[in-house]
Amino acid sequence: QVQLVESGGGLVQAGGSLRLSCAASGRTFRNYAMAWFRQAPGKEREFVAAINWSRDSIYYKDSVKGRFTISRDNAKNTVYLQMNSLQAEDTAVYHCAAGVVFGTYPEIYAYWGQGIQVTVSS
Repeated sequence: QVQLVESGGGLVQAGGSLRLSCAASGRTFRNYAMAWFRQAPGKEREFVAAINWSRDSIYYKDSVKGRFTISRDNAKNTVYLQMNSLQAEDTAVYHCAAGVVFGTYPEIYAYWGQGIQVTVSS
């Protein structure tokens, strides 16, 4: 089992920045690909970013490229999502996820955090 806990969300004005963190406990963190997904009210969950265990492969949703950066610190068992130039459309509950397979589909991730709210005011 892997337990994931997100932090760092909140309310920010458009154009501002937030840094989300996801702390993992349980099985060896470095064995897992990590990803961020988000779900806005009335919408389906969507992929945001993913990073493999060795940090040499990263995927981003097109609309966040150049604004968001995913990173991980395997020594701290933590994955991060730095979000800059935030827009109202980024408002959602953000979830981190862990899985043994690296990709952009939520079905491949076995472990999920509870989620954290990010609200961007325009």
